Amino acid sequence: MIRAMLRRLDLLSWLTAALGVVVLGTVLASQYLGGLQPCELCLYQRWPWGAAIVLGLLAAVIRPARRVLVLLAGLVILLGGLLAVYHAGVEYGWFPGFTSCTSAISAGGSVATLRDQLLNAPVVRCDVPGFVLFGISMAGYNAILSVIAGLVLLVAGLRSGSTRAA
Repeated sequence: MIRAMLRRLDLLSWLTAALGVVVLGTVLASQYLGGLQPCELCLYQRWPWGAAIVLGLLAAVIRPARRVLVLLAGLVILLGGLLAVYHAGVEYGWFPGFTSCTSAISAGGSVATLRDQLLNAPVVRCDVPGFVLFGISMAGYNAILSVIAGLVLLVAGLRSGSTRAA
């Protein structure tokens, strides 16, 4: 029974890392290939998935700490999901958003180049979704996926009990 739990945690470790790669790959492709510029909250939502990749890979290779790392990955993803819920709420007008905005400004070059970039940079607002499918924004989809994935990892980690091999 303990071996079955270890195999389940091993599988969840790899799935956690893979899901993080898919999610980050999707948002980066939508940005760099699809032209959707992220707002400040969108950028914050990427960090938990990056952490989940690292934690998932560590859990896959460090057997003694597997349960703790899976639980930590679940917690990080769930917290990212709560941030995504907040962002979706800002988009739907349920919560007030940030007063700051983001734009695509690159460092380097002359002062005149920087001035031109600042004047011509698109402003990306957190309260306006850049993409909506079936009435749900990318933040909404991230909220749904993150909350479900985070809860699955937390429940699986808690139910696994001890990770010591018999």
